Amino acid sequence: MSINLDTDSFYDSFNPIDPNFPLIIAGPCSAETRHQVISTASQIASLNKVTYYRAGLWKPRTRPDGFEGLGEKALPWLAEAKALTGLKMAVEVAMPSHVELSLKAGIDLLWIGARTTANPFSVQEIAEALQGVDIPVLVKNPLHPDLKLWIGALERINKAGVRKLGAVHRGFYTYDNGPFRNLPMWELPIELKRLNPDLPVITDPSHISGKRSLVAEVAQKALDLAMDGLMIESHFHPNHAKTDANQQLTPASLSKILNKLNLRQEFGTEDFESILTEIRREIDHIDSELLQILSRRMEKIEGIGRIKMENNITILQIERLRQMMISRLKTGKELGLDSAFILKLLQLVHKESIQVQTKLLTKKPNNGDL
Repeated sequence: MSINLDTDSFYDSFNPIDPNFPLIIAGPCSAETRHQVISTASQIASLNKVTYYRAGLWKPRTRPDGFEGLGEKALPWLAEAKALTGLKMAVEVAMPSHVELSLKAGIDLLWIGARTTANPFSVQEIAEALQGVDIPVLVKNPLHPDLKLWIGALERINKAGVRKLGAVHRGFYTYDNGPFRNLPMWELPIELKRLNPDLPVITDPSHISGKRSLVAEVAQKALDLAMDGLMIESHFHPNHAKTDANQQLTPASLSKILNKLNLRQEFGTEDFESILTEIRREIDHIDSELLQILSRRMEKIEGIGRIKMENNITILQIERLRQMMISRLKTGKELGLDSAFILKLLQLVHKESIQVQTKLLTKKPNNGDL
């Protein structure tokens, strides 16, 4: 991953009201009327915790009969809200024309939505329209869990010269999202931060939750996992919203959530760090032992593979797999380990075992094999 960031300038551009509070972007899913935009902005500004006011102008809808936003018509309302409240304005862009209109109207932050991120051609066109732009640009994750696609979109925007760049984690669509509209899959934004520690990652609890009752829980977990901010949808009358009514909060409800957030420190006292270092040293030693055990296991798997090949036996033996899973899950449960975790681990190990044995079958024999 190669992204060139102007991190200090990026954070300075946020100009948060409270430097000890995470970046908060809030506002309605869609700009619907001048009254709705101005009234919601005024109420959000009074919270003294929000830096950017978001409002969707161009809405990519699944069906053509859905509310697709008011587009350019609503830009003057955002300019008026900015002048009245002092809030900075943020909008989603999906086409070069959106970028041009937004910049001309004085929008302070642009973001690329999940549907657009999934299309490299669209991202490239937007990147070209962003050449020379000196305002923050955020890239939401694609709809489906594809980290490379997310990184690719960030790289395209970065190569256009955008240095104030960040990512938005808004969850991923899968066939089983549980209670969520979009599954958080926290491992993906964490991996994104691991690959580029300087890249700010902001979580969108509204689109992850899909319902306002879960927003607080997701918001707190995002901060517990060291995400850099939150994007939360807020509408002065959410039940009457034209889009995403179920997940939007009133500004009063937003205020309660923001005031209850537990802001944890990344580092503790010297004594605490000393204790943590010692425990981590023990964990490092255990991890080393685990890897050595896995290496020995794979050596045994290779031996089994050779015996199967010599005797013309299938790689997969389903009854052995079934019995092994039952036995290992039982042992894991007795040890107090989570069954879902053990199952996932066993599946990964078995997948690698199959690959090891498959390589033996496809390997060309040499003189030592004959």
